[in-house]
Amino acid sequence: MEAPSPTATSAASVVVLTAPRATPDAAAKKPFGARTRGGLLSAGSAHACAVLATGAVKCWGSGSVGPLGLGDKEGGGAPRIELDALPAVDLGTGRTAVAVAAGAMHTCALLDTGAVKCWGEVGFGQLGLGDTKCRRDAKEMGDALPAVDLGTGRTAVAVTAGLQHTCALLNGGAIKCWGFGAFGQLGLGAMKNRGDRPNEMGDALPAVDLGTGRTAVAVSAGAFHTCAVLDTGAVKCWGHFSRLGLGDKNDRGSRPNEMGDALPAVDLGVRGRVVAVSAGAVHTCALLDGGAVKCWGEGDDGQLGLGDGKSRGSAPNEMGDALPAVDLGTGRGAVAVSAGRFHTCAVLDNGAVKCWGRGAEGQLGLGDKERRGVGPDEMGDLLPAVDLGTGRTAVAVSAGSVHTCALLDTGAVKCWGAGLYLGLGGVNARGDDPKEMGDALPAVDLGGGGEP
Repeated sequence: MEAPSPTATSAASVVVLTAPRATPDAAAKKPFGARTRGGLLSAGSAHACAVLATGAVKCWGSGSVGPLGLGDKEGGGAPRIELDALPAVDLGTGRTAVAVAAGAMHTCALLDTGAVKCWGEVGFGQLGLGDTKCRRDAKEMGDALPAVDLGTGRTAVAVTAGLQHTCALLNGGAIKCWGFGAFGQLGLGAMKNRGDRPNEMGDALPAVDLGTGRTAVAVSAGAFHTCAVLDTGAVKCWGHFSRLGLGDKNDRGSRPNEMGDALPAVDLGVRGRVVAVSAGAVHTCALLDGGAVKCWGEGDDGQLGLGDGKSRGSAPNEMGDALPAVDLGTGRGAVAVSAGRFHTCAVLDNGAVKCWGRGAEGQLGLGDKERRGVGPDEMGDLLPAVDLGTGRTAVAVSAGSVHTCALLDTGAVKCWGAGLYLGLGGVNARGDDPKEMGDALPAVDLGGGGEP
């Protein structure tokens, strides 16, 4: 299979949450409120997935190579399959999920046992099963689908799916990555793929060298790069240079001696302690302690939210205190951030959602097709919040390729953007017309599995 270019137009986005705002009583009533990890909702390149309150996983959107895990090639949410009839993914006898990660054409779930299972396209080893065989038929799911071999005694506490690579945060704080590695996004000091041949996984797959004594608390895989939040609150990124924020045009992780202590942390300035990171297609965003958001990488469509459309981070003197925080509005901070393909969304401290960047498919949810974040008067109080419906707030958001999904305070999921990927049973875009949002935007019908 031909390797994609670094300007490929799809990427995964993984939700990372800080502690939820729900009260202890509310947390007891709603399963989501008790969970402090992200991953209950994930929008990929052409599909989206949710973990329901039962631990079941349901996916909708384009199923051409099996990322929906339904044993066929139909697209859940397209006219041929309505969501109320959408089966849950067969994870195996007695197994449930605690998190899900939607990539470009593959999906991975973190199971209740700490195992990871992946399905869909496998051209570069992103399923981690030691071959290049897609897993999409019914007979290949369930108990027949092997778990990824993470190594002796190793289990996962988080999983993230990039364009064509996958990473897991393991017990103890180590990170292992597999799949497409041409730009160093696996962090192994080489440009070779991992997971597409026998004897490349398990104990044979090295953990990413994060530096002497360092462990990770979060990881996010983008199109051609990966970022981790370390135990110190620093962020390290490796892979394609334009997303790394290291002030130069050198890839990291593709050659020996580029990782570990030799890999600098991203300089985010004096307010630089990070609590969450999201790696998108061509940019990266970090949520800082205190609620500030900083974004770097390519910025042509305004996805950095800095009001000028300029890129940041691949030239000297663009990072640290010289990199402004995104203006979210007077007195507002964020509790979650998600970097998509060419747009970014954040859940604010009042439960509102704001999105900026490319809006041509309605993915910003602002009732038009305009970009936001390119001009000086498009952010802050001048950037409207997404209308989620009367009285509704959000607890999580995931920005995909050309669509966005939000998990609401009620446990419902609403999606907007390119129509085929929204789970609304049609192909019409939502969010590019002012009459399509708010109470007029239906929630995704997740059927009998209940709420996320």
